[in-house]
Amino acid sequence: MPTVSRIGGLNVRIYTNDHRPAHVHVMGPNGEAVFELNCPDGPPILREIHGKVTRAEATKIVAALAKMLSELCEKWSEIHG
Repeated sequence: MPTVSRIGGLNVRIYTNDHRPAHVHVMGPNGEAVFELNCPDGPPILREIHGKVTRAEATKIVAALAKMLSELCEKWSEIHG
């Protein structure tokens, strides 16, 4: 699963063998959160949390993902066609 971007100390990843809809896994020391991208226009939304990622952290991640949405949607298309 390639890291396609970073948000601070968090890795934004897209699994190569993953399913639709387009989404990213954001991983850090507190766990993982999965966000649907809603390509091409967004907005990204939180789908699930694993571990100790807080809602406040997830809200900050959504804002960062929104700023890089076109890049992430393009990466998803490159990986999944």
